[in-house]
Amino acid sequence: MRFSGHETFICKQFWLKKGYDFLVAGRKFSDENAVVELGVGKNMVSAIGFWMKAFGLCNDKWELSEMAHYIFGDEGKDTYLEDIGSIWLLHYLLVKENYASIYSLFFNGFRRGRIEFTLEQLHKYIESLAKEDNSYNVNTITTDIMVLQRMYQKADNTEGRIEPEDVYSGIFNDLQLMTKLRVEKYGEKGLVDLFRISNEDKQNLPAEIVLFSILDTYPDMETIGFKELEVGDNSPGIVFALNKDGLYSKIEKITERYKNVVFSSNAGVQVLQFKSAINKWEVLNDYYAEN
Repeated sequence: MRFSGHETFICKQFWLKKGYDFLVAGRKFSDENAVVELGVGKNMVSAIGFWMKAFGLCNDKWELSEMAHYIFGDEGKDTYLEDIGSIWLLHYLLVKENYASIYSLFFNGFRRGRIEFTLEQLHKYIESLAKEDNSYNVNTITTDIMVLQRMYQKADNTEGRIEPEDVYSGIFNDLQLMTKLRVEKYGEKGLVDLFRISNEDKQNLPAEIVLFSILDTYPDMETIGFKELEVGDNSPGIVFALNKDGLYSKIEKITERYKNVVFSSNAGVQVLQFKSAINKWEVLNDYYAEN
């Protein structure tokens, strides 16, 4: 498992494009003049490099991925991340890549058992797994959880407890995934912060992004059970926090557009079938051609 590396910084909206251009120019994040070239502080240089890897946009050798070129290149589909579909796509990649372990552990594991939680409960869950892996450090895990919270919490700074810059520049602000409640807890004095990522129909989640994630997670599979799509590791139901109706809705839109994709229900067995192969990149092309 891998924790830390972000230098306590969440990923800012413009950082990935900045990191992409930096690597395309043949520069390295370890260069002495990286601070000047990127126009940020030394710790931010390290953070940008970390997030580039965490989203799978480059590998440990700083070689850019196909996805990095697809989004941010000279003919990139969304170089400045102005489309909500790109943000959902990056969210999927962050969880699926599992470079920053806490995001996969959170969505694929912890949230299966609870959609409402305290940060203490999340810490205990991560602690139990990290100790088995000999990668537990209380300060490191605490910081990772803080960054995850700031990445996904709805941008509401009425209490003044969110970093002011996070309210406007966090890459996942528009997803509006995590809400925070102040509630009374039995046996506790005062109010407790309770966080929630509800399973629901995400209206701003494009069906094509869902289909890309299915093709990417289940390559070469001709038949996939609905239950797997709902609760399997890196499945759309898990990663995008979709309820059954929300997942049905996305599948319905997919089958309407792609006639070689069929959803059937026989004797209570519900499956998504691919009558012929679909290229996941063509699915993304279809989406960006219309947006």
